[in-house]
Amino acid sequence: MSKIKIGLFGFGVVGQGIYEVVRKAKNANAEIVKICVRDPEKPRKIQADKRLFTTSVEEILDSPNINLVVEVINDPDAAYDIVKRSMLRGIPVVSGSKTMLARHLPELIELQKTRHVALLYDASSCGSIPVIRNLEEYYDNDLLLEVKGILNGSSNYILSRVFDHAEPYADALAQAQALGFAESDPSFDIEGYDSLFKLVIITVHALGTYVAPERIFTYGISTIHDSDIRYAREKGVKIKLVAQVVKVSDEHFTMFVMPEFVTPDKYIYSVDDEYNGVVIRGECYDRQFMFGKGAGSLPTASSILSDIMARLHDYRYEYKKMNYVQKPGYTTDITLKVYVRYKETDIHNILHFDKIREQYIGEESNYVIGDILLSELMDKRSQLSGRDVFLANIPIFFLNRDR
Repeated sequence: MSKIKIGLFGFGVVGQGIYEVVRKAKNANAEIVKICVRDPEKPRKIQADKRLFTTSVEEILDSPNINLVVEVINDPDAAYDIVKRSMLRGIPVVSGSKTMLARHLPELIELQKTRHVALLYDASSCGSIPVIRNLEEYYDNDLLLEVKGILNGSSNYILSRVFDHAEPYADALAQAQALGFAESDPSFDIEGYDSLFKLVIITVHALGTYVAPERIFTYGISTIHDSDIRYAREKGVKIKLVAQVVKVSDEHFTMFVMPEFVTPDKYIYSVDDEYNGVVIRGECYDRQFMFGKGAGSLPTASSILSDIMARLHDYRYEYKKMNYVQKPGYTTDITLKVYVRYKETDIHNILHFDKIREQYIGEESNYVIGDILLSELMDKRSQLSGRDVFLANIPIFFLNRDR
């Protein structure tokens, strides 16, 4: 491909970062020629030539001068419309919309095949960490056992302030919002949905299988209590919001997002503040660790730039693992060991534990630790949403490999 002429959709924090890194990158051989926004007159930190701005989607999609669309808008429905229309017209796309991708990836993968057009989205999962392309290229084999990590910087920042600085949860959340790590409505991050959507995308490239978000157990940190933090400190562990996809046999894998008790010997124990950390485990190479900023203007923009430069060499995802003859199937029929803290909610009537390992009844709160099927948590997840309930995973996978 000769010089890349970019039509950019979105000029918020990330869009402005892209504008900056494309201008600074000497070898990118790329230029932003049009920027589609809702309000061209809106005050912005980065000043761009006003002639670049348009409010018309068609002005970009109909332009014969534009050979790459870059989409970084907040509205997943609008993002889907832009990405699909671009691909139908044969225009390659770079997207950062994790929500849109997690919901529509099978259709968009099929569009890539039928229209012979590329869709790249490394920035959608873990910001500056190139996890998608590494899974696609370096880990292109069936020896991969697990991808696990901290995929959301906002929740990790909050938990870091709680554990490393002894701040109350409410204060840590307020500080994350003040610094721009969390939105005024932080539920997307702290309830685990951001991590969930990233995990859906990662799993396609890790194991070659798409699992719809609603089929995956997801539990966040919004109900964490002082008693949970105190319990974790007494045990010498931290609580982290962890997403994971795990091969549990040659035939099956499972995946979930929930808080986890993380011991000091684990890589992600030391991933703090707004950083992300991803552990990739394989049959022959044990564990490999990737660390970096998972969000923010310039980290995300640098990942977008990587995809832009990949298009210079006509790069596209091949989805080789989706063509494997024997792919593992998704299952929730596996046993987890969990900690459940509660007060008023009748947990013992709601959840059926295969085995109870520890119980505590106190004045302030109660907890139970036991073995339970993931399918049972899925079935009862609506009943676990009380403000007096908090749930955390106690890891059981691959413990024998970590000694």
